[in-house]
Amino acid sequence: MPGRRTPRRRSSTTGQPLVGNLSKVKLHQDPSQALNTVTGYGRGYVEVNKIRHDQSVIIAPEGEIQHWPVSRFDALTPADFDLLRRLDPEVVIFGSGSRLRFAHPRLTTSLTSARIGVDSMDTQAACRTYNILMSEGRRVVLALLIEPEATE
Repeated sequence: MPGRRTPRRRSSTTGQPLVGNLSKVKLHQDPSQALNTVTGYGRGYVEVNKIRHDQSVIIAPEGEIQHWPVSRFDALTPADFDLLRRLDPEVVIFGSGSRLRFAHPRLTTSLTSARIGVDSMDTQAACRTYNILMSEGRRVVLALLIEPEATE
């Protein structure tokens, strides 16, 4: 029909008319696809790359997920944190379990004396923060304390 206008395409999120040449789109590969990503967590476990871990673990963006030989917060030693220094991180995130607990500064001296940042968080916050820092290309290490479930 003469004089009939083609309807303008609209954004699915804002409803506003789309402007410009839509035939040129730049796509960027997500760099986190080949990196160790926390894909789930819950009481007594963490899931990395869709593989469930029921014991304490050390996670870095690249390499194997390592078992962390720690099972209780009150049993942490400086040697447990010394293991993390070997991974050459710029920051270590310590996931302390279902509630926030801070590692005593004497436990993390080997990290802080090497100018490696250490931050304590509950496990959920630690997992989210690790994923963000990892996706930004930061040299981050996540040390998650997964304590055995209490039997009643």
